[in-house]
Amino acid sequence: MNIKRYMIKDTSENILSKLDPSERGDFHSKEEAAAKMEKLKERLAELQDILFAQKKHSLLVILQGMDSSGKDGTVKHIFSGINPQGFIVTSFKKPSLEEEAHDFLWRVHMKTPPKGYIAAFNRSHYEDVLVPRVHGSLKKDDMKRRFRYIRQFEEMLVEEGTTVIKLFLHISKEKQLEKIQERLQDPTKHWKFDASDLQEREYWDDYQKAYEDVFRETGTEQAPWYWIPANHRWYRNYLALSIVVKTLEGLDLSYPKLNSPTPDISELISPRH
Repeated sequence: MNIKRYMIKDTSENILSKLDPSERGDFHSKEEAAAKMEKLKERLAELQDILFAQKKHSLLVILQGMDSSGKDGTVKHIFSGINPQGFIVTSFKKPSLEEEAHDFLWRVHMKTPPKGYIAAFNRSHYEDVLVPRVHGSLKKDDMKRRFRYIRQFEEMLVEEGTTVIKLFLHISKEKQLEKIQERLQDPTKHWKFDASDLQEREYWDDYQKAYEDVFRETGTEQAPWYWIPANHRWYRNYLALSIVVKTLEGLDLSYPKLNSPTPDISELISPRH
């Protein structure tokens, strides 16, 4: 798969209206993608093992999207087969009083992955240039300043060995409502329902414009944005996993070698009597 096809390079206005959230690539059904999905999971497990052993690189996967776009499900499905010792997932909620007393990147920097690890951010520092902007509590100059800080922050991470992938899960407004209704009708999903999700739907167009500004201001060659069609969960998971695997394959990963000649341990083996 050519993942560059999904890299957001066009930063013109209304770009999201041109991207089809129901796209399924070359697949005709979920079943067609299932076998390839399993092979990708196996490949990711192999690459993570080398990454963890080498301790030279780290990978940060940032997941953003409208409510009900499937951020939780994406993390669950694409990382389910890797070693939990080398994986960290953080969900960023409304800042605590302590977090609000620091700069907006303070709580985020502490959760970035150390060398050898993969980390997933379920929402991230981008919430601090989306929610305040949509609700009018962030002035234009402050927003531009935060965009600059984000670019510098991610540039620093990359230069220090962390590869940054940013995935925007693109769901349609109609599909979002359908998923909210599913949560209300299924008792096992009631815990996922939040009344604020319905309130935020009233700001749908404002969020679309805010995201387009995010892509324009923070999409860089070192830390690119990818759009993920999210109306079909199986294709969302397949594409997100493909991007993660392809990115890791692009790193110079290899198992570390012994720093000294291989020792002869035959003398340590006691003969049997």
